Amino acid sequence: MAARSIASLTVSFGLVAIPVKLYSATRNTASIRFNLLHKKDGSRLKQQYICVKEGVVVDRDEIVKGYEFAKDQYVQFTPEEIKALEEAGSHSIDVHEFVPLESVDPVYFNTTYYLAPDKGGAKPYTLFVTALRDKKRCAVGRWATRGRDHVVILRPIENALALHQLHFAPEVLPVSELGVEEAKVREPELKLAEQLIDQQTTDHFDPSAYTDEVKARIEAAIQKKVEGEQITVAEPLPASDGKVIDLMDALRASLKRNTHARGETARLGERKPPKRVHKKVAGSGKASGR
Repeated sequence: MAARSIASLTVSFGLVAIPVKLYSATRNTASIRFNLLHKKDGSRLKQQYICVKEGVVVDRDEIVKGYEFAKDQYVQFTPEEIKALEEAGSHSIDVHEFVPLESVDPVYFNTTYYLAPDKGGAKPYTLFVTALRDKKRCAVGRWATRGRDHVVILRPIENALALHQLHFAPEVLPVSELGVEEAKVREPELKLAEQLIDQQTTDHFDPSAYTDEVKARIEAAIQKKVEGEQITVAEPLPASDGKVIDLMDALRASLKRNTHARGETARLGERKPPKRVHKKVAGSGKASGR
């Protein structure tokens, strides 16, 4: 099924305006939702808002939004006032600078979209994508939508553009707040760890090699329930006994296990070469392998 555009925008690149269409880059297929039911009769439960002071149910048309400026003290805002305070959505992505993609730490990445050329935008769009790819740069810009201002980066992905909304710096927890304790690493340990990394290193990440096993297990259990079967609850994994294993022994065992696994894979993948059928060539006593 063809992707459906969710908005029309303009990418402002110097004095060049590129009309584009915005598309969601991801699909929400991972989550399985369970509804809240009344255990007695299995019917759905309805959410209600209860006034803490009066203990009565409040209808939605009696609800307003408020900000708590002190303990249990609120100032109320009407929907019109909140709308006026929020950033008006813009239909333009204004590019401010160009940086190497590797200089943007993935911890800042938030939501991802795709951009495709809109009517009349194929030429400047292709030019922009090609220039970014050749210069190995991504574009940093600003975009306001849904009441929020966003810093975004635009980067080439195949022959298209990906748009990543970024977190603002105050939204990202500094690593310094983790209080990470650094330990001394011995050279033999480092060499074994690097060997283990080399054993499991590939040139490219293939997302299709990973599937959502938890989702598949839940779906299978749901299907069994629908068909009237009982599901078996797996025993929880035993808790760690707290013993500290020797790091060198663990690294050596990991290397040995990976080597054995690769050998098994190679053995299972072995195929005997097909026997060559020799046919005599007419008028000759020689055999031909063709």
